[in-house]
Amino acid sequence: MAVNSPLPVASALKPVAGIEIGFAEAGIKKPNRKDVLVMKVAPTATVSGVFTLNRFCAAPVQIAKAHLAAAKESGKPVAALLINTGNANAGTGELGLSLANETCAALAAQLGCEASQILPFSTGVILEPLPAAKVIAGLPQAVAGLKADNWYNAAEAIMTTDTQPKAGSRTVTIGGHTVTMSGISKGAGMIKPNMATMLGYLAFDAKVAQPVLDVLVKQVADKSFNCITIDGDTSTNDSFMLIATGAGTLEINSVDSPEYAELAAAVTELSLFLAQAIVRDGEGATKFITITVEDGASVEECRKIAYSIGHSPLVKTAFFASDPNLGRILAAIGYAGVDDLDVSKLNLYLDDVWVAKNGGRNPDYKEEDGQRVMKQSEILVRVKLARGAAAATVYTCDLSHDYVSINADYRS
Repeated sequence: MAVNSPLPVASALKPVAGIEIGFAEAGIKKPNRKDVLVMKVAPTATVSGVFTLNRFCAAPVQIAKAHLAAAKESGKPVAALLINTGNANAGTGELGLSLANETCAALAAQLGCEASQILPFSTGVILEPLPAAKVIAGLPQAVAGLKADNWYNAAEAIMTTDTQPKAGSRTVTIGGHTVTMSGISKGAGMIKPNMATMLGYLAFDAKVAQPVLDVLVKQVADKSFNCITIDGDTSTNDSFMLIATGAGTLEINSVDSPEYAELAAAVTELSLFLAQAIVRDGEGATKFITITVEDGASVEECRKIAYSIGHSPLVKTAFFASDPNLGRILAAIGYAGVDDLDVSKLNLYLDDVWVAKNGGRNPDYKEEDGQRVMKQSEILVRVKLARGAAAATVYTCDLSHDYVSINADYRS
């Protein structure tokens, strides 16, 4: 089960005016499970996204990016998002592109729009052709079931090895306007910054100009989904989308407005919640770990060190075993790539326990204190570099026997 992450309550997930959701059980990989999702958006909506940096990016990623660009050029808005689980349609070459385009055309026919107004997304096994016929056969069921209060089913419909759905809603007041937002995410393994085997979709009912939304999605991703790591693998399919439906009364046309700052803070908070839910549900995870690197010369070097710690299998297995073998953290700091780091000034803390002082073992550190913290399900690792005022935080989990078992049997 996920670490300290209760199941979302369906009734607590708020409909967002301007978006309707439908799903189907298409039998893409397994029978009797939700595996096709349609998110229909109002013509007033603006849509923006960030995608995996993996050079082997999947066919749907390529097409979604192209269709987003076409929407901006043509003025024809995005009409719907089409998501399937059970198959990544990655490493499938021209055939994969053709199959993804077929599914877009089929949904466009159902909705009465052009195929270029559909954004496709897939998640699942890589190097296997998308069973497009199954996806297409499920579309009538998904379209017939379109409704506003389907966020819980949407969260279930994008799961792969996730042990539970991930979803959340918020209502905020900005400049006297009420803004409702809801979002879902999926992911449990193959998670690394610069997007992960994760999908994230967040909608809110404000009207936001396209250039402003393009800035917002990058800003939000950098503070949420690009701050998580489970196993250091960057997937081929990762996508995070923001949808501003334009159905509410708040309108934002500038990144310099106070309303933008308030909206960005609210969207970031919900996105961080959804991103952390992925880590809490990491494959085989038993502990949720926050790694904060402080007093750095730049945010970039702080992130390098935080990621180095968070990616290390030796560090992560020590946390799983509750073994305060904390020299592994120092080693990960040392090979992070900050070449001019003066380790003689470095201090390391494990929650309230001062472990390393000025680059060496703190004379007052006791291993039983370290073990006390290591046994917790929530752990804070804090590194102080004494190089400046910059800081960065990364979220990760431990690495257990179950992680190996899950990924050894992933295709079964």
